[in-house]
Amino acid sequence: LWHYRDLLYFLTWRDITVRYKQTALGVVWAILQPTLSMVVFTIFLGQLAGVPSDGVPYSIFSYLGLLPWMYFSGAVTRSGASVVGSANLLTRVYFPRVLVPLSATLSALVDFALAFAVLGGLMGWYGIWPALSVVLLVPLAALTAVAATGIGMWLAALNVRYRDVQYAIPFLMQLWMFVTPVVYPTSIVPERWRPLFALNPMTGIIEAYRAAVLGRPLDWGTLGVSALSAVLLGAVGAWQFHRMERTFADVV
Repeated sequence: LWHYRDLLYFLTWRDITVRYKQTALGVVWAILQPTLSMVVFTIFLGQLAGVPSDGVPYSIFSYLGLLPWMYFSGAVTRSGASVVGSANLLTRVYFPRVLVPLSATLSALVDFALAFAVLGGLMGWYGIWPALSVVLLVPLAALTAVAATGIGMWLAALNVRYRDVQYAIPFLMQLWMFVTPVVYPTSIVPERWRPLFALNPMTGIIEAYRAAVLGRPLDWGTLGVSALSAVLLGAVGAWQFHRMERTFADVV
């Protein structure tokens, strides 16, 4: 991987430029998507449905959940379709195939970073200052990337053989969002279900994002279970991808 680091940079930059090529708003879409989603959830869930937000303005609460979720969802979606999308490259030259889904995960980080600008504006509007624990966002983002890359690699390998996978991924991510505390707090989940709930790798990660930015105590138990789940999913995804990658050029 280190030997092919220049190719990884090229593939990542290609994914970024292709994503916004011939678009009127360009990278502004990276800000509009989470912002508009936050507005919709704030109106319908925060105000009309009265979903609790643990004492935080619902717009900030939901945006802190949408930021890591949209990065995770976007990275998995792009990674899952990346190998088939690079068929012309795979059949012409050898390079570590893992670079393709990995570049998709790295390119999604650009949207993730841009969307943080809105969070700063929201917190300033409500007079909330980020805590010193905000530095924990760096390892949390890395953990999110590990989970997204592993799952994306698994789906990318399956998509080479079964093209239905690329159509199922958006539906899968939509369902996954509703079993993740993106727009509702973990506190509303019954106590007996929380250990099972923590097996979702994004449960502990999203709760830790909120705690790190707002300066609240981290739930290390839930985060530990979710982190272990993320690492295991990453390892299984990498193993599955490695097991199938020798046939990619023949099947794709």
